[in-house]
Amino acid sequence: MKSPQQESAQMGSADTESGAPYSIGREITDVTAEVIAAGPPVVPAPTGRFSLRPVDPDADPALLVTWFARPHLVATWEQEWSAERWHADSAHRLAGDYSRPMIVALDGTEIGYIELYRPARDEIARLYPADPHDMGLHIATADPDLTGRGVMSAWMAELAQSLFDADPRCRRVVLEPDARNTRMRRALTKNGWVDLGEFDVRPDRRIALHVLGRTADDVPQL
Repeated sequence: MKSPQQESAQMGSADTESGAPYSIGREITDVTAEVIAAGPPVVPAPTGRFSLRPVDPDADPALLVTWFARPHLVATWEQEWSAERWHADSAHRLAGDYSRPMIVALDGTEIGYIELYRPARDEIARLYPADPHDMGLHIATADPDLTGRGVMSAWMAELAQSLFDADPRCRRVVLEPDARNTRMRRALTKNGWVDLGEFDVRPDRRIALHVLGRTADDVPQL
């Protein structure tokens, strides 16, 4: 288990025990008036087998601690955080306009964690011309039995469509798996996402930027 200081250094966030304001290293806070006017991330209302609810900063940290200690998420997310850290992180996201942390359920059973975020407020805005109304996804499938089966990757395309339906101004949805995650990359392209290439966003993080446009013309050419 990482110490609070190691957690803070890894994510570029304030130490939750120091009393300093919490921050997220990848969040861009100096944004344009257009980005501010776009407001917080859109939260859609999925239909069918999947549903979403906001993370409760008081009730959900223990669940998130359990989920993110599972080996497959330790390897891919590296967020073996304390309950206090999860409380601070989710409260920070819910109070601002950068990101919305959500719990995803399948047939009524909670199976994962998702962050809906504004790419124009994120470090990936430096990689492509992010529109203020673009949306991004980070998804952690907590149930290992659902990984590698195509269930979640297929739902991501459905979720993107529900974001387009919820906000007519949203032109594209962005995903950024680890560049080494070839299985996820294949699943995304199979479901219509366009792979825009690999990028080093930090010395220890290389991602593969994937975009699903509302139309083919909405996919940026890099």
